[in-house]
Amino acid sequence: MTTKQSIREAFAEASSFLAAHEVMEPQRNAQLLLEHVLGLSGAAYYMALPDPFPAERQKAWEEVISRKAAGEPAQYIIGEQEFYGIPFQVTPAVLIPRPETELLVEAVLQQAEQLWPQGQGAGRVPGPADAELPDREAVRPAAQGRAAAAPGGDTGAADGLRPLVAADIGTGSGAIAVTLALHAPRWQVYASDISADALRVAERNAEANGTQVAFEEGNLLEPFAGRRVDILVSNPPYIPAADIPGLQPEVRDHEPRTALDGGADGLAPYRIMMQQLPLLQEPPRLIGFELGIGQAGEVADLLRQAGHWDEIMIIPDLAGIDRHVLGVRR
Repeated sequence: MTTKQSIREAFAEASSFLAAHEVMEPQRNAQLLLEHVLGLSGAAYYMALPDPFPAERQKAWEEVISRKAAGEPAQYIIGEQEFYGIPFQVTPAVLIPRPETELLVEAVLQQAEQLWPQGQGAGRVPGPADAELPDREAVRPAAQGRAAAAPGGDTGAADGLRPLVAADIGTGSGAIAVTLALHAPRWQVYASDISADALRVAERNAEANGTQVAFEEGNLLEPFAGRRVDILVSNPPYIPAADIPGLQPEVRDHEPRTALDGGADGLAPYRIMMQQLPLLQEPPRLIGFELGIGQAGEVADLLRQAGHWDEIMIIPDLAGIDRHVLGVRR
């Protein structure tokens, strides 16, 4: 790459370079990486465009553009992805959060507000004899030294209502769990993942955003055996195994296979979770899943066949694709 005369020229040349390497959205990727290298964003970035490109950043700039041209996701290069207006750390150990998942979080928050207007459950405050909440020694804290005994902080239990318990299954970066904890601070939020490396990323995100989320390692619902869960939400792997070789190289070659592969038809995690429901004290009153293109009808049928929810909703994403299925027990 040639010596840059200005930041604007650096951006233009990098955009053309990425386009020539068949990188999708070359201008957007070039800007993300340029902002990262320069430490600028928003108005400060646009105001700096006429300025000379700083020579001391030239090597770093060429390195990140070369990595992007080779197919590495920009989010892994800069180590961050925004979700629901919140910055989340991402590494190759976790799936990069997608905008459509924000709609799942929004739908869960809206339905929960209708089911529990006070933001809490309808039962009494659990006492020491109750076996509903997790064994505190078994819970992975959100950060070293931080107690995870009361995720969600002050739950206002003095009014005789127990706090709601929400579980994010297959949490990855923790985007869903942390966002729920931020927007529903009276809830007790838990999250699980089969990957210890993913849980470490999620823990750092919970700490960075000042939330108390308890993390546990395990397969889908297994970590919550014998426990009460009011709200269950999951964005599990849903790509049919045979479709993975045809994915965009950015996804196929860089994002974790365990976060993509949903088995032969992409529906294996949903079936397993339905089979695991008896592990819980009782089925959650609200359940929400994200899913792949063309899977909404089958996942909705799985929820109907389970018979625990009297309303099943299919929610499209902004492109009009049926992307989420919710089950609600009124």
